[in-house]
Amino acid sequence: MPKALLYDATLCIDCKLCEAACAEQNKNPFSDAVAKEQRTSDHKFTYVSDTHGDTFMRKLCMNCLDPTCVSVCPVGALVKTKLGPVTYDESKCMGCRYCMVACPFNVPKYEWSKAIPRVRKCTMCYDRVAAGKPTACAEACPTGATLFGERDALIAEARKRIAENPAQYVPTIYGLDEVGGTSVLILSSVPVGQFGYPTHYGQKPLPPLTADVLEHVPQVVTVGWAVLGGVWWITNRREIVEKEEKR
Repeated sequence: MPKALLYDATLCIDCKLCEAACAEQNKNPFSDAVAKEQRTSDHKFTYVSDTHGDTFMRKLCMNCLDPTCVSVCPVGALVKTKLGPVTYDESKCMGCRYCMVACPFNVPKYEWSKAIPRVRKCTMCYDRVAAGKPTACAEACPTGATLFGERDALIAEARKRIAENPAQYVPTIYGLDEVGGTSVLILSSVPVGQFGYPTHYGQKPLPPLTADVLEHVPQVVTVGWAVLGGVWWITNRREIVEKEEKR
């Protein structure tokens, strides 16, 4: 069964422990200055927004059920796993950054300052999930605001909370159907759109729409892939030669 995260904003206390755990898991820096950053970046994969006073909201990769980033990646660097996470293989990435353009949640970030840059994002702790462990952020959460488990079970839990406390929640589970569904589900006392989550894409997965557009420009796409593939091969070959020379 695919795994997922359920984030209940009504239980969040903005302790930043999810941010710290994420940083440690992904070997990213974390300090008071980083904790204050209210955005995802190439070194910060999740953050808790406090733009609405005492109402908080987490932002992270939604690990979509049918990810647009995966559908546009020409080299298979991004893969949707059966367990739920969308993984990234930097050894395959050629830096085209189509995933950044395609993502409806504006998640993937590029290491512009690095000599050999990578695309960076939350991969839902794939290594931990594959080993039967919860994500680092869920394990670190002291209030249960972030839960990890089977997606169907978390959906049932979210519906139960709404039914038992209708005045406490907006009566929708964000991520249940948005863009075909996501592996991150959100409950909140205010509309998530107030925190910047898109609400206009509808319930259909976006990759088929992307494919429909690409069908009208096959020659451009083919030429583009060839050129980008050539650039990637040259860059990759140069790195191999440099390593051999150093030996």
